Amino acid sequence: MTMTTSLAGGDRLSLQPIALTSGLGRWRTEAMRAHRTPRLMFVTKGQGRLTMAGLTRGYGANNLVFLPAGTMYGYEAGPLVSGHLLTIPGAMAAEWPDEPVHLRLRDVMAQREVAAIFDALERELKDARPGAARAAHYHLGLLGVYFHRQYDALAETARGEREDSAAARLVAAYSDLVEREFRRQPAIAHFARTLGVTPTHLTRACRQTCGRSAHELLTDRLLFEAREMLRVDPRPVKEVAAALGYNSPAYFTRAFQRATGQTPSDFRRASRLQGAGPRPVTLH
Repeated sequence: MTMTTSLAGGDRLSLQPIALTSGLGRWRTEAMRAHRTPRLMFVTKGQGRLTMAGLTRGYGANNLVFLPAGTMYGYEAGPLVSGHLLTIPGAMAAEWPDEPVHLRLRDVMAQREVAAIFDALERELKDARPGAARAAHYHLGLLGVYFHRQYDALAETARGEREDSAAARLVAAYSDLVEREFRRQPAIAHFARTLGVTPTHLTRACRQTCGRSAHELLTDRLLFEAREMLRVDPRPVKEVAAALGYNSPAYFTRAFQRATGQTPSDFRRASRLQGAGPRPVTLH
């Protein structure tokens, strides 16, 4: 399966805060996006809502959320939310589940254990001494073992979190198709036909699982990629538009401005003035 990826975050082992940074905009966390390699979210404080593979649910402190490569997701991250978003290298992806998992850690000892592993991992990522990179990867391996143990211990709860309804399965399949094909901007009828349902049924299922229409999910994913490209890609706006399936740069500008309140050029200038926000701790 060919998977697209947003330009942010990279594929190397890295750790970055999940708190919303003032001035950077809610889109940086809430808009739908996906990555080429897995991510693990560890929420240490606060609460909000997470949309993962087309299913919206609440999250809170001491929650672990695993996102396999290519999983579309977005989450609320208000000023009271803190925690980490861990990038798992593709070479270690096989050590993790092949489906999204949301674990709520209620046992105090389990909470302390995962916090200690994250602290140790962060120390090694920041350490310049020889062997720090290897130590960081060992801690990631320990984290994978910890996660599987918790997943096995909470298997029944985890299954419930996956919401194995017909609507959830349909929207998860739709999210997977969107992630693979959003750059071509196919009509919702194309997705519905591929999934063997009517556009009306697909939209109804999307609204049931995440409160958005099928078209809104597709547009949200496209706009996230557009903003990320404008933020970090030096190509002219017309080339960004073409890369996202727009035949007309003028139409791209109108669509982008209608959705965001800014032209692509204005958004790019504002993003450069604001800077990139908090930098992840990563291996070099």
